[in-house]
Amino acid sequence: MDTKGKHPRASLILGVLGVLCVSTAGCGYALAGRGSFLPANVQTIGIPTFTNRTNVFNLETLLTQKVRAEFIGRGRYRILPESTGVDAVLVGDVSSVSITPASVNAQQLASRYTLMIVANIQLRAVPGDKVLWENPSLIFREDYANTTGRNALDPAAFFGEEVNALDRVGNDFARTIVSAILEAF
Repeated sequence: MDTKGKHPRASLILGVLGVLCVSTAGCGYALAGRGSFLPANVQTIGIPTFTNRTNVFNLETLLTQKVRAEFIGRGRYRILPESTGVDAVLVGDVSSVSITPASVNAQQLASRYTLMIVANIQLRAVPGDKVLWENPSLIFREDYANTTGRNALDPAAFFGEEVNALDRVGNDFARTIVSAILEAF
């Protein structure tokens, strides 16, 4: 079999790809989760405890801690729990939490739930109070398995029965917010 006719085409494709890689290297591209569209003067971000308008006990504390940890894990900013002495402040107001069955098992019990958290999140520059990023009605929606075998449509009951549910939700919620802020989605 003659492969001479295929090598020039492959070489051409590799050459074009090489030129594209070299020409885009300095254009601001970054690995997902590593770049940032925040102003260069933002080095310290204050994240005070979010406001909780739901009936889920300590939801604000957990979500705030998870968002702080996610920012710290990205390694680019100094994160403080207060809103003074920082370059920007991230404030959050959790307005609602709801749970609906997503699927049922043979006994007609919910086997998966869709959990939805609605929050108002803002990142503001401290000098001048300029809004750097905001989502006034951020809707976080995720499906979770029911590991208790009982129906739990009340969020407080769901989190009380699902030992790790709130922790998983907090991690996913934090990742969603921090990615949206840093990657400008």
